[in-house]
Amino acid sequence: MTWRAIVLVAMLGLSGCGDDSGAAVPPAPLEPGADASGHFCGMSLLEHAGPKGQVHLRGRAEPLWFTSVRDTLAFALLPDEPWPIDAIFVNDMGRASWARPEPGTWIEARRAWYVVGSTRAGGMGAAETIPFAERDAARRFADEHGGVVLGFDDIPRDAVLGRTETSGANR
Repeated sequence: MTWRAIVLVAMLGLSGCGDDSGAAVPPAPLEPGADASGHFCGMSLLEHAGPKGQVHLRGRAEPLWFTSVRDTLAFALLPDEPWPIDAIFVNDMGRASWARPEPGTWIEARRAWYVVGSTRAGGMGAAETIPFAERDAARRFADEHGGVVLGFDDIPRDAVLGRTETSGANR
């Protein structure tokens, strides 16, 4: 065996060390470029205010982009999507500006707190599900704009798959 073959065998043997879980490392959030467009609407992400979303599907290098968090969550809840979701990211509106969320404000959607039913419309003018990394930030937003604070698993399906108008309800 040549020294190159020995090095190759050693590298292959070490590549799995330390991780017996078999779980893939989740992808990191990306920043939308000028050509990023909403998966459902086909419109430019950068032309719309409010929080955005990105869904990383297994086997795809680029995420699906969404012009609103409501659309992002709707996609995640659709029962017939053919590819497994590796990660979902949304803008943390406790750190991002509403007019144009800044780079580096992405958080994992499943760990976020959401204000549902506020008076604040999303980038497409429809009811928005507004994400926050911190529960207290979500509560402050709900105190000012109405709505209720919920975790990812507690968001009612009809909040993202049903109504499209802003409710203005202060629950």
